[in-house]
Amino acid sequence: MTDAQFGLLTSVFLWVYGLFSPLGGYLADKFNRRYVIIGSLLIWSLITWLTSFAHSLPYLLITRAFMGISEACYIPAALALIADYHPKSTRSTAVGLHMTGIYTGAALGGIGGVIAEHYNWKSGFQWFGAIGIVYSLILILCLRDSENIHSESKSTGIAWRSALSGIFSGRAFLWLLAANACFGIANWGINGWLPTYLRDHFKLGLGSAGMTATGYIQIASFFGVLLGGLIADRWIKKQVNAHALVPALGFCVVAPCLFFCIKNNSLFIAILGLITYGIGRGFFDANLMPALRKVVNEKYSATGYGILNLISVTVGGALIYIGGVIKDSGLDLVFVFYIAALALLICGLLLFMVKSKNRLRPTEENS
Repeated sequence: MTDAQFGLLTSVFLWVYGLFSPLGGYLADKFNRRYVIIGSLLIWSLITWLTSFAHSLPYLLITRAFMGISEACYIPAALALIADYHPKSTRSTAVGLHMTGIYTGAALGGIGGVIAEHYNWKSGFQWFGAIGIVYSLILILCLRDSENIHSESKSTGIAWRSALSGIFSGRAFLWLLAANACFGIANWGINGWLPTYLRDHFKLGLGSAGMTATGYIQIASFFGVLLGGLIADRWIKKQVNAHALVPALGFCVVAPCLFFCIKNNSLFIAILGLITYGIGRGFFDANLMPALRKVVNEKYSATGYGILNLISVTVGGALIYIGGVIKDSGLDLVFVFYIAALALLICGLLLFMVKSKNRLRPTEENS
């Protein structure tokens, strides 16, 4: 494959993932969340296993597209289910613990390369696909919906129009949507161009640049998501908007740190900036769903999260493209990180505008 074809594999996944995220969230709100989660894992695992039989680029593109669909169904349903089970005093911590699994998986993604080197590239897809299929069968026996909150949605059903009307009924969701768009610009811009930037500016090899770009951010995010969840859950007892304020304050600190650290000629200082960003990203990831539950009715929360995902991926992909334009025109890639730092600052300021609704329903005070 050419570099453009290889990049297209990731682009197809992101486009499909973003496009189907609202639908995946809606399915989780309308039906049992456990069915959506288990179905997502089963499809993901089957597609992973089938990828090992690919012999052409079109085949790979099709598998990447179906992976995007399965991923779009998982995240909104999983975070909504966790929020269903946990009251506001533990919700951010629970979401944060879940997100550490995603960070760990991303950090350990290099295992696939090790398997490919010692066996062949098909083995990793076959092994992890088979493991996922078995695990989905286990979840059928173990995973349960929360009857406490979601029972009303399952009994009455949710119409698509009523879900959208309920989600966009207040300004708070629009502020949260705008903030998530800014975060998407920063997150995808950094993820997309950081290895290239480190390689060009600090003369790192491809392997070193890739490990530096992912390792420090993932480790920092791991601790940040736990710390951000704990802080928000403690503060929520005194401040009703704590789930939005914790990442807001974090990004107002992270943005200038990233701006001044990334422009430095010292690799050590640049890494400090990346660590700071990782902690801030953890603060945001731990509190996005809890903040969403404070501004929309909980029975629409998975759909709302899917819409947030759609916007984040769409605008984030735009900055990845802009980064390519900047690089092709001969300009320094540091401008991408200037844009990312500015986007994080705006994100933090927008989060200050996210105010919790009063009571969405009688049981919301306890949920």
